[in-house]
Amino acid sequence: MSLPFLIARRYLFAKKSQNIINIISMISALGVLVGTAALLIVLSVFNGLNLFVSTLFGSFDPDLKIVPTQGKVFVADSLMVDRLRQTDGVEAATLMLSDNALLRFANRQMPATAMGVDTCFSAVTGIDSIMYDGGFQGIKRGGCLLGAILADQLGANSRSFSAQLTLYAPKRLGSVNVAQPERSFVQEQAPVVGLFAVQQVEYDANYALVPMPLARQLFGYHDDEVSAIGIRLAPGHSPHDVGRRLQPLLPEGTRVLDKWQQHESFFKMMEVEKLMAYLILTFIIVIAAFNIIGSLSMLIFEKKESIFILKSMGASRQTVIRIFLFEGWLVSVGGALAGLLLGIGLVVLQEHFGLIGFANSEAYIISAYPVQLQAIDVLTVFLTVVGVGIVAAWWPVRSIVGKYYEKF
Repeated sequence: MSLPFLIARRYLFAKKSQNIINIISMISALGVLVGTAALLIVLSVFNGLNLFVSTLFGSFDPDLKIVPTQGKVFVADSLMVDRLRQTDGVEAATLMLSDNALLRFANRQMPATAMGVDTCFSAVTGIDSIMYDGGFQGIKRGGCLLGAILADQLGANSRSFSAQLTLYAPKRLGSVNVAQPERSFVQEQAPVVGLFAVQQVEYDANYALVPMPLARQLFGYHDDEVSAIGIRLAPGHSPHDVGRRLQPLLPEGTRVLDKWQQHESFFKMMEVEKLMAYLILTFIIVIAAFNIIGSLSMLIFEKKESIFILKSMGASRQTVIRIFLFEGWLVSVGGALAGLLLGIGLVVLQEHFGLIGFANSEAYIISAYPVQLQAIDVLTVFLTVVGVGIVAAWWPVRSIVGKYYEKF
C-alpha cells in the first residue's frame, strides 16, 4: 500500500481541528451515496418496465416475424413453410394475413385490423393466456376473436357470442362503381367467439382475429400469399442465430424481425427516456460532488503545515498532490460503494416484495413498480460516480496544493 494512500486514509478518519470539515465530509459522502442509489434504482425501474411490456407483447407477437420489405404480402408456398418448420431452433410456425377492414356488429361499426390466422397461431404466441372470454378454439370453427377495447366499442360481450360480425374491405381489383358503391366492397361474416386482452391499446383497440380462409376471401389474396410468418423458438436458441439460419430459405424481399425490431420505435423511446433519466441524475451527482471540492479545500487549508513538513522530509510535489487526491477519491468511492449496496438492496426488496406499489392497484395490470437489476447498470453507475469524484477532486488539489507547496 503506497504512502500517499496511507496518509490520505488517516486524514479521512482522523479528527479535524475544525468540526465543520468532518460535517462537510460526511455530507459529501452522503450526497454521493444517495445519488448513486437513486441512479441505480431509476435505471432498474426502466429495465423492469421494459421487461414487463415485452412480456405483454410476447403474448400476442411471435419470437421471430418474417415480413415483406415492400408491399403488404409475399408468397409463402407450402414447401418453403415446411423447410422453415424443419429448421434447427424452430419449434412452430404460423401464417398471418392482415389488412384494414370495417367491422359492424349490430348497429355499431368500427375500423380495425382484421388478421387472418391459422390453427398454429396459439402454438406460436401466448394467445391462450390473454383470453378472458371464450377461447382460441373458436377460430377453428370459423369464429372470430376481438380485442377487449374494440369489443367494447362494438358492444360485443360474452352474452353476444355466436352473434354475427360483418367485415367489409374494398375490392383489390376492378374499378369503383359510383352508382352502386357497396358493390366495390367485399363482405364477409363470422360469429364472435371470444375476447382477448393484451393490455396494450395498440392491440386491444385495433385487432380482430379471423380464420385464414375468411381473411383471404375478404382481402382477395391467393392461398399462398401472406403478410407475415410467425416463428416460435425452441428453448435454448437465440433469435439472432435462428434468424440467420432462416434468411437463406426466404424469398427475396423479406426480412426476419425479432421482438425488439417488431416494436423498434417503442423500445427506442424507452432507451431515450432511460438515457435522459441517467443524464439528469448524473447532473445531480455532479452538484453533490461540489461538496467534495469544499471539504478538500478546507482540509488542505488545515493541513498546510503538514504540507511544509512533508516537503521538508523530501516529499515531492506530486506525492503531496496524490495524498489529497486519494482523500477525495476515498470519499467518492466509499459513497459509490455504499450507494450501490443500498440501491441493490432496495431493488431486490422491491423485486421480491413489491414495497412500493400503486395507489389504486386495482386500476393497473400490476400492483407494484416492476424492477430488474442488470450488471451493466451497476458497472455504469459505479464508473460514473467515481469518474465524477475524480474530476471533482482533481481541480482543487492541483491548484491549491501546488500553491501551498511552492509557497513553502
